[in-house]
Amino acid sequence: MIIQDSINLIKKELKAIYSQNEIESFIQLIFDHLLNMSGIKLYQNLNKTLSDNFLAEIGRYIESLKKEKPIQYILGETEFFSLKISVNPSVLIPRPETEELVKWIISDYKDITANIIDIGTGSGCIAIALKKNMQLSNVAAVDISKDALSIAKINAKNNNVNIDFIEADILKEKDFCKGSKFEVIVSNPPYVTEVEKKQMADNVLKFEPYKALFVPDKDALLFYREICLFAKENLNSAGNLYFEINEQYGKQVIQLLKSKGFSDIILKKDIEGKDRMIKATWFSK
Repeated sequence: MIIQDSINLIKKELKAIYSQNEIESFIQLIFDHLLNMSGIKLYQNLNKTLSDNFLAEIGRYIESLKKEKPIQYILGETEFFSLKISVNPSVLIPRPETEELVKWIISDYKDITANIIDIGTGSGCIAIALKKNMQLSNVAAVDISKDALSIAKINAKNNNVNIDFIEADILKEKDFCKGSKFEVIVSNPPYVTEVEKKQMADNVLKFEPYKALFVPDKDALLFYREICLFAKENLNSAGNLYFEINEQYGKQVIQLLKSKGFSDIILKKDIEGKDRMIKATWFSK
């Protein structure tokens, strides 16, 4: 079978489940992963014959996609901030809006050496992207999940960065840094409320880690509150706290930050015009 025939097969098998644009995206990702071919290069090689191993792999991808498994988990990797990041169902798939949060921090600290900690690191994508682009800065990363930290450590090694990974539960522990102080604390914590499940795609609900996504309806700001408490004790004066947020809770997070003594608070929209990021500064009293 040649590449063109395999592309036709993918389109035929998936057309009842996915849109044409989604299928086209899958095709690009699959052939980039298998043959390092995408875009023009792929369509210049449509008559190339595929080996039986490649055909079997494509068949497995199709069956997984039919079950609505995210393509990133199927391939075992995704791209974040131009870096290859390994992923599996123990970590969230990095989103484009999180890249915007990283870009904001890099812009603020491009000429500054900083101590940085990422709380709830998951795949390590934020910490790794920051370290890769701020090489003189020291970066630590915290997560409650052993499995997530295992993936994050692999990603750090594969991207040639040194990060201090810490296993801890921010809801129960605040002393895991042993007196270290930071210029930057960043977090993309769980912020989806239970009631929002109805609006979410099945591929997210079935496959992505529940604990990394959801918070109770009655305490939507649970992680923000606890991270604020940690930040008050562990940020240097004039240090900054950066959050990715649920678009519905921008005002509430601002109120929380003010109540905890933070100032110079900036709420920022993502590329889709949604309130998605907040920065707040801590000045020691």
